[in-house]
Amino acid sequence: MIVFDLKCGSGHVFEAWFGSSADYESQQARGLVACPLCDSAEVTKAAMAPAVPAKSNRGGGAVPMAAGNDDGMARLLAMQREMEANSDYVGRRFAAEARAIHDNGETRAVHGEATLAEARALVEDGVPLLPLPFRPLARSDA
Repeated sequence: MIVFDLKCGSGHVFEAWFGSSADYESQQARGLVACPLCDSAEVTKAAMAPAVPAKSNRGGGAVPMAAGNDDGMARLLAMQREMEANSDYVGRRFAAEARAIHDNGETRAVHGEATLAEARALVEDGVPLLPLPFRPLARSDA
């Protein structure tokens, strides 16, 4: 396994693990690498320091992750499930649907995907929206 620091076009830096450098290149070429914060597929490798183990660190094996984040992840998953249960998934039609709902005075909740340019245009036009810190659990053909 190899870890890379990646950076999206919006400036978000995040860590991603791949089986090899070739796996990263293959997935990147197929558009499968996306920012977990804004879902942008405009991702490049960020500058990172090499991981050079000190002599005392050699041969120690894997270090288990601290469980301190489990509660936060559980709350985030619960929030995601509640949001998805109480809104309609509209996929790539999100910008058009959100604008129509706003313009028609409806009170229907929707979630889906929008480009950064689409999201900016919605905000500039006064359409309320909130970027979500996760991808949909289950996607329809929307």
